[in-house]
Amino acid sequence: MPLIRTIQINPHSRLGVWKITEDEAFFMEKVNISTAIHHPHKRLQHFAGRYLLVELFPEFPIVDILIMDSRKPYLACGTFHFSISHCGDYVAAIVSTEAAVGIDIEEVKLKIEKVSHKFLSPEERAFIDPVHSLPHKTICWSAKEAVFKWYGLGSVDFKENMTIEPFTFQSTGMLTCNFNKADKNARLYLQYLLENDLCLTWTA
Repeated sequence: MPLIRTIQINPHSRLGVWKITEDEAFFMEKVNISTAIHHPHKRLQHFAGRYLLVELFPEFPIVDILIMDSRKPYLACGTFHFSISHCGDYVAAIVSTEAAVGIDIEEVKLKIEKVSHKFLSPEERAFIDPVHSLPHKTICWSAKEAVFKWYGLGSVDFKENMTIEPFTFQSTGMLTCNFNKADKNARLYLQYLLENDLCLTWTA
């Protein structure tokens, strides 16, 4: 089954990761997406993401999903808070009936190293493990992406508005990110998994 991982975070929140091996017809039995999405693979990713929401919470009202100006999907009724992330043939989703959430899935790729100066401050770069520099930076990038989705309103400077506290590189663990903008300040705790060159990070 393409649902390759589920995690019950707490009584109110759970996440899942889906590997896409199906065509659109499979997903269309249960969900639909905007006709404005034309690229075949992006359509599959969107189908799988919404299908995964229903796998996690069968009562999830897919038809009521709206899109903010920032491109964040949401439910006006507020019965579920959710976040979706796509990466190649993988889709990750997190759903909570209690509070805002954010999730990100990333491949460990050299492009993250090349742009790391844009999202890591000098203080953050100082704690990066030199032996595992690329995966360590990938975790940091993924964490900030998850926080960006948790915030949901866009216009976030990944270096100025988010600060990750020092943490030791491991294949699985927790980290803390401080989010600071004029309209919102928060101290967020995130969990991450690094497996088969994929990094999954979430906050709930």
